[in-house]
Amino acid sequence: MNPKIETKVINLHYGSFHALKGISMTIYANTVTALIGPSGCGKSTYLRLFNRMNDLIDNIQISGQVLVDGEDIYARNVRVDDLRKKVGMVFQKPNPFPKTIYENVAYGLRVNGISDKKFIEERVVTSLQQAALWEEVKDKLKKSAFELSGGQQQRLCIARALAVKPSIVLMDEPASALDPISTAKIEELIYDLKNEYTIVIVTHNMQQAGRVSDHTAFFYMGSLIEFDTTKKIFTNPQNEQTQNYITGRFG
Repeated sequence: MNPKIETKVINLHYGSFHALKGISMTIYANTVTALIGPSGCGKSTYLRLFNRMNDLIDNIQISGQVLVDGEDIYARNVRVDDLRKKVGMVFQKPNPFPKTIYENVAYGLRVNGISDKKFIEERVVTSLQQAALWEEVKDKLKKSAFELSGGQQQRLCIARALAVKPSIVLMDEPASALDPISTAKIEELIYDLKNEYTIVIVTHNMQQAGRVSDHTAFFYMGSLIEFDTTKKIFTNPQNEQTQNYITGRFG
């Protein structure tokens, strides 16, 4: 398997708070990696390393290396805008723009200076198909994105992330605000998308991590306690803390 993302002894401080403690991990291409652990354990902070979203927070200090395709994304010559084209992000709550369904998906392309109408149209259609939304919205492309259900809005946000052709998609609890049927659709989608993308997902839902991921990382109080194949983490974890969390004894 090809390493896609590697972190090497990452330490991150918010002011005096030590949020990530010496984390080293390898995420492989075309896999789904789930980050699990109790609230406040560092999962989302770790996820946001990969598109440098933590840069937006004041008084933050990061040491160590984050490599994407072998390149240190915190090196001085890295253009963050270019990095974020490669690393898409889907948030916990659907956040469509106050635009049409079509313009939501086309937005990233237009922001990146693409004006070729035919190319934009092709990317919009392809992205909506990849997000398993095309059949539901193909006759409503000029309608407001706010007319969609919550689950459809979240798939629209996934389509928007895919439109600029990233190679990595980050998902921060993408189904936590959705009903069970919409959650199942998002999970099916994640499973299908790994053929073309490397996906990293933060989830509080143990069953979801078990269903959609190839590898699972268990975080606790800023430390990476255990990282292995999902099957091994859930059936034969090496660490007692992992065992206790998986079986619901704490967290």
